[in-house]
Amino acid sequence: MDLQLRGKVALVTAASKGLGKATARQFAREGAKVTICARSELVDKAAAEISSETGAEILSLRADVTSQTDIERVIDATVEKFGGLDILVTNAGGPPAGTFDDIDVATWETSVNLNLLSTVRLIKYALPHLRQSPAPAILTITSTSTKQPVQNLVLSNSIRLAVIGLTKTLSQELGSDQIRVNSILPGWTYTERVEELINAQISKSGETKEAEIAKINAKVPLGRMGTPEEFANVAVFLSSPAASFVNGVMLQVDGGMIQGTF
Repeated sequence: MDLQLRGKVALVTAASKGLGKATARQFAREGAKVTICARSELVDKAAAEISSETGAEILSLRADVTSQTDIERVIDATVEKFGGLDILVTNAGGPPAGTFDDIDVATWETSVNLNLLSTVRLIKYALPHLRQSPAPAILTITSTSTKQPVQNLVLSNSIRLAVIGLTKTLSQELGSDQIRVNSILPGWTYTERVEELINAQISKSGETKEAEIAKINAKVPLGRMGTPEEFANVAVFLSSPAASFVNGVMLQVDGGMIQGTF
C-alpha cells in the first residue's frame, strides 16, 4: 500500500530511542522528511542511523518537551528546513513507576508537565503550520493503561487519560480544518522504558528478570511482547493520508491484551 507520505514532513518527539525512534525510522522509509528531537545527545546518533539506512532527510535537535522555548525552536527549525509541517507525533518519556503512596505531589506536577502539558504545548504551536498542510495529522502516543490500569503505574494510568480526553476533543474541534487527531496505545513493547519498568517491579517482587518477563508474556494472547517496529508500522499508517477518514480513534497495539470490547 502507498501511504502517500513521500515528501511529507513529520515531527516525532522523544525519538532518540524506543517507540519514537522506530516511528521516525518508518516515516523515513516511506519517503517522509523527518525531524526528531530528544534531550539526550543520542538523538544525533539516531538521526545518522536513520538517514544512513533510508537516505531520508532527517533533522535532529536537542530539546526538552517540557520547555515552551524548546518546542517553539524545534517547530520553527522544522518549518524553516522543510518548508512546512504535515504530521505531529507527540511523545515523551514515561513518568516514574510507583503506587499512590509512593508518589509525592511534586512528582505528580512534574509528570503532568511532561506527559500532558508537553502535548498541549506542541499542538498549540504546531497548529498554524498544520492548518496550511493538505494532509495534516496529529498522533498522540499514550498507553493501554488508559483502558486497563497497569499495576504500580498510578501516574501513567492517570495522566495519560487526560491526553486521551484532549485527543478526542481535538478530533472534534479540528475536524473542520481537516486535521485528524488520533491516539495510539502501545501495550507491552520491548523497549528501554519497559526494561526500566521490569527492573522497578523486580525491586518490589524480588523475582528474576526472566520471571517478570514471563508474567508479562502470559498476559498477552499472542504470548509475547511487541517490537518497536510493529508499533511503528501502525503509528505511521494512522498518521498517513492512507488513513484519511480515521479520526478520533484510540487504537491499541497490544497483541490483544486489553480484554474490553471497546
